[in-house]
Amino acid sequence: MKKIILSLAVATLLFSCKEETNEKVKDATKAVTSDVKQSIDSVTDKAEKAIDSSKIKQKAKSLIIKGAEKVEEGAKKVKEEAAKK
Repeated sequence: MKKIILSLAVATLLFSCKEETNEKVKDATKAVTSDVKQSIDSVTDKAEKAIDSSKIKQKAKSLIIKGAEKVEEGAKKVKEEAAKK
């Protein structure tokens, strides 16, 4: 009889601990999921900013190149006019 009561007591104790552990695991899972989502959002924002800044840099380069070409054309015209005189 003692063995049966002791076995039931141990089984009840293990079962109640298992439920608490499951609740803790669920809470931890929710916390980790929330952290991962925040990290993903942060990385996405940083990537978008980097992409935007690289696009701006590319546009600036093309504008500088176009400006340099215009200056070269102007210099050629001035040379030609000077050579004609």
